[in-house]
Amino acid sequence: MFTEMDFTGTYLPQGLFVCFEGGEGSGKSTQSRLLAERLESLGHVVRLTFEPGDTRVGAELRRIVLSPETGQLSDRTEVLLYAADKAEHVDTVVVPALERGEVVITDRYVDTTLAYQGAGRGLAIGEVEEVARWATGDLRPHLTVVLDVDPRDGLGRFEGRDRIEAESLDFHQRARQSVLDLAAADPDHYLVLDARADRDELAARILERVTPLLARATAAAEARG
Repeated sequence: MFTEMDFTGTYLPQGLFVCFEGGEGSGKSTQSRLLAERLESLGHVVRLTFEPGDTRVGAELRRIVLSPETGQLSDRTEVLLYAADKAEHVDTVVVPALERGEVVITDRYVDTTLAYQGAGRGLAIGEVEEVARWATGDLRPHLTVVLDVDPRDGLGRFEGRDRIEAESLDFHQRARQSVLDLAAADPDHYLVLDARADRDELAARILERVTPLLARATAAAEARG
């Protein structure tokens, strides 16, 4: 058995790391793209990415964990596959971009694993978190934007569903509550928004929260010379 640890988190001083979390059909991909486009128009270098699958190794892992053809997996196997994707993603995509001073925007990160493989699958959150934090070096986003949506609404936007989307409504309800609990415990690093709001209104509120973080990142870069 794992011993539960008190994770303090690592926030890199270089660049800006923004994560989008939320249930299926919440509009994460749309809002992450809109934020990237807006920041690029302001002159920032942006690396728009996602989990699982935005590395060569990750693409294979994504196929395994999401394809209905995979069938039933051990819950612990699923956790370890997602952890492997995260380790490769952080080491080869996220950290190098941050160290170059770029803005990294990711569609899903550690909170998804805690919510889906932890709360959703009914595994011990502390054990799942230790695996996920170890895989990512406990690297935390400077800001996590949670686009909250009732699973009954979000899942209704899909016709074909992957392995995770096809899980029960109770599974998705547990995952939703888990993300909201994470956000409530750390309001300085989270922004929770109602995903039903107007797309442009959401984009404006996200940019408003990100702007001072960009100023901090710029000031830190200037101080380092």
